[in-house]
Amino acid sequence: MRVLIGFESSGVVRQAFRGRGHDAWSCDFQAADDGSPHHIRGDVWDHCGPEHGWQLGIFHPTCTYLTLAAAWAFKDGPYHQNLAPGTLVGAARRAARDEALEDVRRLMALPYPHAIENPRGFIGTMLRAPSQVIQPHEYGEDASKATCLWLNRLPLLRPTGHVAPRLVDGRPRWANQTDSGQNRLSPGADRWKLRSRTYPGIAEAFARQWGCDLAWTPPVLADWALAA
Repeated sequence: MRVLIGFESSGVVRQAFRGRGHDAWSCDFQAADDGSPHHIRGDVWDHCGPEHGWQLGIFHPTCTYLTLAAAWAFKDGPYHQNLAPGTLVGAARRAARDEALEDVRRLMALPYPHAIENPRGFIGTMLRAPSQVIQPHEYGEDASKATCLWLNRLPLLRPTGHVAPRLVDGRPRWANQTDSGQNRLSPGADRWKLRSRTYPGIAEAFARQWGCDLAWTPPVLADWALAA
C-alpha cells in the first residue's frame, strides 16, 4: 500500500508502515530525524494530492493555533501573561487559527482514506467532533495524552494493550506526568516537537489495523500503470 504520513519528521509512523512492507513516505518542511531516504522535505500540499497515487494518508497538522492551550491569547488584551517574542495574540492569532482550520478542511476533503490526528481543540469545536479519542496507555505506552482522530473510510482504532497508572492520592498518573498531572518535559525550543511525536505503540496500531487493502485505487494510478 502507498501511504503518506503528512506533517511528520520523526519517522515513527513511516517506520511502522515500512516495517510491514508498505510503500510509506513522510513529508514535512523539516528534514527527517532519522535521515531516511523515504522522507519528502517540502510542502505537504505539493505532495498530498490523489495524482500521487496515495491509498492511505495519516496527517498530523501543527496544533499551535488549533489547540485550546493558551486560549487567553485568542482574546483581545490586556494580557497578564508574559508574552514570548513572536507570540501572536488577539485578531492575529484568531486569523492564524482560521487559516489552520481551513487547512484541516482541505485535508478532510482528500478523496482517499485518511486519518487526521490532533489534541483536543478547535477542530472538534468549530469543524467536527472527532471520530474517537485515544490514549497512549491503551496501546502499550506508559503515558497519558488525549489524542483525537478524525477518520475517513477507516475503522476505529482498537486498543492493543493497557498500561496501568500509578496512583497519587487516588488519581491516576503515568510516567510522562508529574504527581500533579503536568507533563514532565521541561520548557525548551524543542518541547513542541517532542510532545507532538507519535508514540510507537500508537504508530504500530495504525500500521497493523489500517495497513490493509482498502480497495481504493487513485483514478490516475491505472493510467500510470498502462504508461509504464
